[in-house]
Amino acid sequence: MIVSTKAIVISSIKYGDNHLIVKCYTEQEGTKSYLLRGILSSKKKQIKAAYFQPLTQLKIVANHKTNQTLHSIKEVEISNHYTSLSIDIYKQSIVLFLSEVLNYSIQEEEENTHLYNYLESAFVWLDTHKSISNFHLVFLLNLTKYLGFYPELNNPDYNYFDLSEGIFSNQLPKFNFIKGGDLIEFNKLLGINFDTIDIVKFNSKSRQQVLSILIQYYELHLNGFRKPKSLEVLKALFH
Repeated sequence: MIVSTKAIVISSIKYGDNHLIVKCYTEQEGTKSYLLRGILSSKKKQIKAAYFQPLTQLKIVANHKTNQTLHSIKEVEISNHYTSLSIDIYKQSIVLFLSEVLNYSIQEEEENTHLYNYLESAFVWLDTHKSISNFHLVFLLNLTKYLGFYPELNNPDYNYFDLSEGIFSNQLPKFNFIKGGDLIEFNKLLGINFDTIDIVKFNSKSRQQVLSILIQYYELHLNGFRKPKSLEVLKALFH
């Protein structure tokens, strides 16, 4: 079936000498993987490998084949042109980290317009703003709204946050919880969006700790989620 859709590149892996396997999150059909034959060959001119950098936003015409895991792309163009993501080392580190997070987090092959719109607007915001030191934290927490495990906000003044259940509690959970200073820092993110990101104030230690808490939260709620390899680079840059 020929489909015309917007798509966000999640990952690309070299296959053989001249081919790429590209994973995208599409607006119309969720996660799809494409085999791009000969794209790394100098003879291949129409579709260029440069289109498939992590988190690039595209418009594609693709052939989605029933009961197959690898599909093909017939046409491609950039839908949102970034101006700073490829030249700012701090933004590059965020891009690599978030592309890994998405690779482990989103598997569904079905339409989710709300999630697609969130990703699209988030990456445009990252590209066009300078105050980004807490972007990845706000992004990760708010992404859980679309993945189904955003914290229950009924009692945010309670003494504990149960990471396994995603709820605040006054009774000490047996496992996987935060309290005290960690809870205070974590709670700073609640209700924050990108346009109010400057409200959040972290020192380097608390920023690293909140990031570790969010990674643990993902590990507890998503089967197959793995700690991104780029995590240490991100921590080093945003120390």
